Amino acid sequence: MSDLTHLDEAGRARMVDVSAKESTARLAKAEGQLRCDAGTLNLVREGRTPKGSVIQTAELAGVMAAKKTADLIPLCHPLALTNIGVTIELDDDLPGFRVIAEVRTVGQTGVEMEALTAVSVACLTLFDMLKAVDRTMAIEGVRVIEKSGGRSGHWTAP
Repeated sequence: MSDLTHLDEAGRARMVDVSAKESTARLAKAEGQLRCDAGTLNLVREGRTPKGSVIQTAELAGVMAAKKTADLIPLCHPLALTNIGVTIELDDDLPGFRVIAEVRTVGQTGVEMEALTAVSVACLTLFDMLKAVDRTMAIEGVRVIEKSGGRSGHWTAP
């Protein structure tokens, strides 16, 4: 069990000690999508959804969620985030929405969890705001697509 960094020698959960790590500029990007009916996508495009500004609300929810990641994921470090961007685009080919989050900090640990949380909550917010008009929606493909900083350097998903 010693290879698992979130467990101590006795197998108990613990927060990883990053105090000896060098502070570096860190970046993580994550993506996800919400599939929906083509008619739902058109309602959003035309601004005719019952709950208002669906995209702007979901983007803001993603930003707010990234800032709360340490409150939601038990062993995540609370981080001073220096930038959070969440963008949502309509995609007729899905049909649905493509969500991308980019999170940055300068610190001793990465921001992958913050980027994943931002995407997840943005997708959940889209779902919540559209559930009255579409019961077929599905959240899919939430994953890290890029990270940089720290000992492991730069990585991009294949």
